[in-house]
Amino acid sequence: MSTAQPPLQEAEAFYSNHHGWLHGWLRKKLGNAFDAADLAHDTYVRILASGHTPEPSQSRRYLAQVANGLLIDLYRRRRLESAYLHALSLLPEPEVPSEETRALAFEALVEIDAILHRLPEKARRALLLCKLDGLSYREIAVQLNVSVSSVEKYIARALQACYLALQNG
Repeated sequence: MSTAQPPLQEAEAFYSNHHGWLHGWLRKKLGNAFDAADLAHDTYVRILASGHTPEPSQSRRYLAQVANGLLIDLYRRRRLESAYLHALSLLPEPEVPSEETRALAFEALVEIDAILHRLPEKARRALLLCKLDGLSYREIAVQLNVSVSSVEKYIARALQACYLALQNG
């Protein structure tokens, strides 16, 4: 946006000019006004935190792009939560963790999921095949149609990303 206005007025104008449109756009996508309001809020928070507001001619396109990314994150989080709750439902009653433990474990899963989704597809698949399915590097190489040395590089890259996230988080 133009810098003719002070930053606060610029942000207020950006919000008031497009909030109704963004909320409606999200409500159509989600079929739920409450989730739409939450995502619209998160979209503006993300944009304002970045310190970059788009030019007026690009505002709606930019809002839609940021909101769509948050929408994808919401769907991914809901899928993960559903899978986690399903896994918990399979546990015998004495082994079901407390609410606090479940909440902490789920937040850790969300963080791990985010780390994994920033990796290239083959690195992510190699790590999951190794750690979750217990496949050897040779078996992973066959599944991914790559060399064993490529699998070693993929897993090293994935583990490095996890390690860096742990150090920075």
